Amino acid sequence: MTQRFIPAAFIRGGSSKGVFFHARDLPTARAEIDPILLGVLGSPDPYGRQLDGMGGGISSLSKGVIIGPPTRPDADVDYTFAQVSVDKPVVDWKGNCGNLSSAVGPFAVDEGLVAAADGEALVRIHQVNTKKLIHARFSVRGGRAAVQGDCAIAGVAGTGARIRLDFLAPGGSQCSALLPTGHAVDILEVPGLGRLRASLVDAANPAVFIAAADVGLTGAESPEAIEARGDLMALLDVIRRLGGVMMGLGATPEAVGLASPRVALVAGPTAATTLDGQLLDPAGHDVTIRMLSMERAHRAVPMTGAMGLAVACRIEGSIPHALATRGVRPEEIRVAHPSGTLSVGAEVRQDNHGWQADSAVVFRTQRRLMQGAVAIPA
Repeated sequence: MTQRFIPAAFIRGGSSKGVFFHARDLPTARAEIDPILLGVLGSPDPYGRQLDGMGGGISSLSKGVIIGPPTRPDADVDYTFAQVSVDKPVVDWKGNCGNLSSAVGPFAVDEGLVAAADGEALVRIHQVNTKKLIHARFSVRGGRAAVQGDCAIAGVAGTGARIRLDFLAPGGSQCSALLPTGHAVDILEVPGLGRLRASLVDAANPAVFIAAADVGLTGAESPEAIEARGDLMALLDVIRRLGGVMMGLGATPEAVGLASPRVALVAGPTAATTLDGQLLDPAGHDVTIRMLSMERAHRAVPMTGAMGLAVACRIEGSIPHALATRGVRPEEIRVAHPSGTLSVGAEVRQDNHGWQADSAVVFRTQRRLMQGAVAIPA
């Protein structure tokens, strides 16, 4: 045979899609899993389309998930996430995908890994990459996770069954603390640009937040407009890598990985046009973001990026806190992104050790699109 087949499911979680595996069906060593995931997703693809695999040519559609038995007593399952580069032979295991996190609990119930009676289920998820806990709450009907419902999320057509995700203590997922440098704002010395203010925040995933205006943008630009400017993309990657060094994610800019940290352009409420042609009302959101992931401008916003932004908006003195000019409502932060808006809850406090994030809450939907086996070269 020229190919071999591995049991898998193809699932949409939030505004991402990924291939889900049982840990028992894959090798234990990540170095042995890497070529499998690259083959499954169709990477590396110099054409950027992943036509020879399950990927969709952008970071939000090039992901792998591995679910296995829990390795800590306060969890029901272990969830390991892999971000697969589109055009490079790179699999990054450092961070998490907040969107695909929404499909982990339903997968665990549907696969019989967690027993759940009809009604509301709680699945306690150990996110292996970040060593954090996520509590997923969702409806179960007929012994399986509900799919149909009236919950709509920006960037996904139609509606689905609502899933509540509580990310517990999301600060310091890869870095030493929520604010790795201890400062709400740091100064980056950027070649060709000069001194640039940045908020370096690690909540669910590390991110470098900068004011869009500081690099000559409004924050309302479309992902296509951002990617069309090679000079801007190169500048943003330099900023991202310099921030990564200050966050302790690499000794040099070159040593900072592709996936972490992300870099985000932040602005106040704007009347931006979404990807489906709708004009956002600035009165309907608190802050605007354009985030880059795996060297591409995200078509929505990574869920962990939205959570990090919401947490940053609660940190006095940070750039997002200053740009949410009308202030933010106590119960949620309304985030505008290229596909629309979403609301994120964030509980943040300051103590003798600095700023702490107690939790972040988001609501998503998920749907299993296909199940069976995926083919990879033998």
